[in-house]
Amino acid sequence: MLYLTLKYLHILSMALLFGTGLGSAFYKWMADRSGNLAHIAVVNRHVVLADWIFITPTVIFQPISGLWLASLLGLPLTTPWLGISLTLYVLAGVCWLPVVWLQIQMRKLADAAATNNTALPQQYWRYARIWFWLGVPAFIAMLLVVLLMVFKSSFGG
Repeated sequence: MLYLTLKYLHILSMALLFGTGLGSAFYKWMADRSGNLAHIAVVNRHVVLADWIFITPTVIFQPISGLWLASLLGLPLTTPWLGISLTLYVLAGVCWLPVVWLQIQMRKLADAAATNNTALPQQYWRYARIWFWLGVPAFIAMLLVVLLMVFKSSFGG
């Protein structure tokens, strides 16, 4: 019973992490493309909030629950798909941490521009480009982690 409960929570957490991350990125990217300052400011606030409410807890829970599941199954960390998954997860995390900082900075810049009714500074757009390009390897890494979770038996597990 413990194993199945933990497995369901792990899967639910993965879906929440992946879905919130992808959805937030999509809406932020589309808001930036709109050029509508008020919309950009609101979406940036929501993206930062979603990171704290949904993504941060799942980022913490995923490796804990995943390693706990592996322990319950008696899987060593040297199991190929598990080692690859952990490596990809760390890669995504290395990309995600600066993305969080960038999102907070972009939120501040967008709020200031909206409050003062001025254009977004070039720094915002510089941050937005870095944010986007850090998101590409993070997304690919997380997509591969999900594939490894689902098709682990094909990868020695």
